[in-house]
Amino acid sequence: MGPDQKAAVIFNATFVRPEKFYIGGFSNVPDVKYYFVFLCFVYIVTVLGNVLLLSVIYQVKTLHTPKYMIVCNLAFTDLCESTALLPKVLDTFLFNRRYIVYEACLSHMFFVYFLASMQSWTLVIMAYDRLIAICFPFRYHSLVTKQSITAMLLFSWVFLSSLVIYIVKLFDGLSFCRSLVIPDFFCEYAGTFHLACNDISLNVIMLFVVSVILLCIPLIFIAVTYVSIAIALIRIASAQERLKAMKTCTSHLILVAIFFLPITGGTIATFVTYLDVNSNMLINCLTLIVPAFLNPIVYSLKTEEVLSSIRKLYQRNK
Repeated sequence: MGPDQKAAVIFNATFVRPEKFYIGGFSNVPDVKYYFVFLCFVYIVTVLGNVLLLSVIYQVKTLHTPKYMIVCNLAFTDLCESTALLPKVLDTFLFNRRYIVYEACLSHMFFVYFLASMQSWTLVIMAYDRLIAICFPFRYHSLVTKQSITAMLLFSWVFLSSLVIYIVKLFDGLSFCRSLVIPDFFCEYAGTFHLACNDISLNVIMLFVVSVILLCIPLIFIAVTYVSIAIALIRIASAQERLKAMKTCTSHLILVAIFFLPITGGTIATFVTYLDVNSNMLINCLTLIVPAFLNPIVYSLKTEEVLSSIRKLYQRNK
C-alpha cells in the first residue's frame, strides 16, 4: 500500500460525521416561552404582510415596473427567510425537539444564510434604482428596465447561492469527534464549525470573506449611493424639488436602517461590552427576523403608490 492510500485510510478512519447535532441555545432562560410566543406572532404577521404586498403588486398593473420587481423580490425573500428560520426555531424550543439531523442542519444553514444575503443585495439593487432615478432622471427608463433588473436579481441569486453552497460544502468536509452541542438557537455557521476537531482555518477565512461580501460591500455601496444622491440634491435649486426627491428614498432608507443597524449594533456591542450567551442569541435572532417582519409594513405605509393600490383593491373587492 502506497503512502497516499495509507493517508486515505487514516483519514477515513478518523473522519466523523455525526448523525445528529443538539441545539443548546436558550438554556436556563426564565419565562423563555413568552419570547417564543412573541416569535410565533411575528412569523404570522410576517407571512400575512409579505403575502399581501406580493398579491397587491401582482394584481395592480401600474405596479408592474422595474422598481416593484425589486420590492417583489425583497418580499419573496423575506417570506422564504422567515419560513426557513422561525418554524424550526419554534419547533425546537416550544416542543423541546433539540436534536437536528446532520443533513437537516446543513440545509437549515444554507437557506438562512443564503436568504439573509439576498435581503442585503436586494437593498443594494434598490439603492441603484434610487441613484439612477435622482442623479440621471432623463436616462432612468433606458437604464432601469425590466431586463436589466431581472439580470441583476438573477445574478444575485446565482452568485450568492453558489457562495453559500461553497461554505456549506467546506463545513461538510469537517470531522466532529468532540462535543455535538451547538451553542446557538439554530445551525449557525461559526458556532457549529468550531465544534470540529480538524483544521478550520479555511472555514474562518471564508466566514470573513462572506461577511465582507454580504455585509460590508453592500453597506459601502449604499453609503456611496446616498452621498451621490445628496450631492445631486444640493444642486437642485428648489427646496420643494429636494423634498420630493428625498421622499422617494424614505422607504429604502428605513429598510436599510432596519437591516444593517441591528447587525452593526450587535457586532459593536459584542466587542465593547460583555454579553452573556443568551442575550447575544436574543439579539441575533431579532436581527434575522425583524427586517422580514417590518419591511412589508414600511412599504405599505410609507409608499403612496402601494397604499393607494391597497385602497383601490379594498374598494373594488368591497
